[in-house]
Amino acid sequence: MISTRSRTEQLPADETQESTAVARCTEYARDVVEGKILMGEKVQAACHRFLGDLERSRDPAYPWRFDAHKAARPVDFIEHFLKPTKGDYEKMTLMGWQCFIECNLYGWVSKEDGYRRFREALILVGTGNGKSTLMAGNATFLACKDGEPGPDIYLLANSKEQAGIVFNECKSQIDASPSLAKRFRTLRDGVYYDKAHATIRHRSSDSGKLDGLNPHGAIFDEIHEYRDFKLLNIINRKTVKRRQPLSIYITTMGYVMDGPLAYYYGVFDDAMRGNLAPEIGDRMFAYMAELDPGDDVEDPACWIKANPGLGTVLHLEDLEAKWQRNRLIPSERADFICKQLNIMVNADDMAYVQPEVIRRNREQVDMESLLGRRCYGGFDLSNREDFTAAALEFPLDDGRVFVLLHSWVPRRKVELDQEKIDYYGLAMRGYLTIVDGEYIQQEDVYDWFIAMADKYEIVSIGYDPANATRLRQMLETRFDCQVIRQGPITLNDPMKDIKEQLLAGRVISNSDPMLEWYLSNVRISSQTRHTDKENWMPLKRNKFRKIDGFMAFLDAHACRMMKEPAGIVYTAPRVRVVDLGGRSNRRMMRERM
Repeated sequence: MISTRSRTEQLPADETQESTAVARCTEYARDVVEGKILMGEKVQAACHRFLGDLERSRDPAYPWRFDAHKAARPVDFIEHFLKPTKGDYEKMTLMGWQCFIECNLYGWVSKEDGYRRFREALILVGTGNGKSTLMAGNATFLACKDGEPGPDIYLLANSKEQAGIVFNECKSQIDASPSLAKRFRTLRDGVYYDKAHATIRHRSSDSGKLDGLNPHGAIFDEIHEYRDFKLLNIINRKTVKRRQPLSIYITTMGYVMDGPLAYYYGVFDDAMRGNLAPEIGDRMFAYMAELDPGDDVEDPACWIKANPGLGTVLHLEDLEAKWQRNRLIPSERADFICKQLNIMVNADDMAYVQPEVIRRNREQVDMESLLGRRCYGGFDLSNREDFTAAALEFPLDDGRVFVLLHSWVPRRKVELDQEKIDYYGLAMRGYLTIVDGEYIQQEDVYDWFIAMADKYEIVSIGYDPANATRLRQMLETRFDCQVIRQGPITLNDPMKDIKEQLLAGRVISNSDPMLEWYLSNVRISSQTRHTDKENWMPLKRNKFRKIDGFMAFLDAHACRMMKEPAGIVYTAPRVRVVDLGGRSNRRMMRERM
């Protein structure tokens, strides 16, 4: 948020303010798309989506329309009524990126009933860019100007102290505004707008007062610190009684690699790219400012991608000075990269790969193009009362590999929720099967391979002989199977080869969140008998950070290295799909070139 020294407080006419706010939003989107403003690919995706939705809204069948008046109202409110509480400033003006967020959140409505389109939003920007100030303004707007009877607004965080940051900013903004100070009561326990029976309160995940809430608006601060979905689920479940609730997640990047942010990061990115079903993705908005995978963290020219306030609330010379002070101290360097550049960093020295390496491997492949291709399988049964996973590795024509992964977990394991992942969301998206019962039957894995064999040519399947006797016997009736012994002599070379592929950005999984979770959980064994000869063995970070999917991928890769001569590249057969009486009876006819 820009704070200006202008003493002009006359509010422009509604039409002028409305057109100005929408014009600034649209201009920002076009400047990003055209490269006039340097931003990362995720912000570019959000801008492309906005401009594309404007065109789609002309179609009578498209369910959403952009209401310019509603889009301008929060911008009008913040800029006219809210006063800066820090610095020598008298008026606040939204920066282009902030105007873009506000106009999107409040401007898109349903053609059918006029209610707000977006119900959830993820705002990811580097520290110091003014997101807390902006969200405090949103809390006040939702309380008094959103048209909801008796709106309850909650400012939430992982700790009581963090929850108080946006709340105290909200109180300070109201107290500093002559117009709002007369209409609101700001008390220690909450902010009250009696005219609309509205309240603004703050809560944390360790609060005992989470029952009986009826939130219209929820602003979750710094969700990178959340280790589970408890607070998020409690609040979001209680918004169902509201006509147009809004949950906003604001954060920088963080160190909790398997918490809600890691999940939301992928889901909201999918929404911006149109990869989710419309009934889900159409309700989600994201502004995710970060460096791109190929950017050099030491190049200040690209820092604006994670810091859209650079040049206004942040200054490049200050960031450069901070970088020079911290770049040679490992912990401080990691903190700058994580918090200022929004690149997730794993501080664990024995981590198999760092988060930014995982992010390099997010290319997409059309699944139809894989039909009929050669591939190698692997599976990891582990404890059948726990996770089980199977994988296929496809060598691609350009030397990259595609990994197709599936996991199974018993319902009892889901109910225990020890891993703190979004089991049901992952199951709905097809990455995970929740099995009724207390264990995974080996027939489930066998059936998956049989189903995959109808689509792809499975050359061989690698397996750990310790737990797989019956499954191996079943598979051998249809497939070639290869023993992959689980020791450093066997796994060292494939494990290092996979890491080299990951470092080069040559592993494609269509951003499979389960594979990324498994990868982030892998450590390299520090046992002397392994490290003395630099023989790698995979270990999990702790008993709740599973690596079964990685082990299935590793077995498939080891199998391929054993079976496939070095350097050979297989070209996919041409596949013609013939429909013989419906999708359930579809058959593939392969014609080798």
